[in-house]
Amino acid sequence: MLTSRQRAGLRKMAAAQDTIFQVGKGGITDNMCEQISNALEARELIKLRVLENCDYSSKQAAEIIAGEVGADVVQVIGSRFVLYRESVDNKKIDLSLL
Repeated sequence: MLTSRQRAGLRKMAAAQDTIFQVGKGGITDNMCEQISNALEARELIKLRVLENCDYSSKQAAEIIAGEVGADVVQVIGSRFVLYRESVDNKKIDLSLL
């Protein structure tokens, strides 16, 4: 579980990142969750977007995907959301410094 200070630090880091996944009318698939999990392992912090033709709101999609891949929802703003999961082999973000 992230503290509010850690969450604020992660939001700041995510602001400069590009969106790397989009959830569209195809919904949330097992394949998509596997790719997101791999991206989290490589990067720890990723930004995603929900398209207008999706059946989920960005908050719903964030919570479903976070549950599937074992990540924390850092932020949901408009159609975008940010997920964080500590990497096993690729640690880049030290939460104790945030």
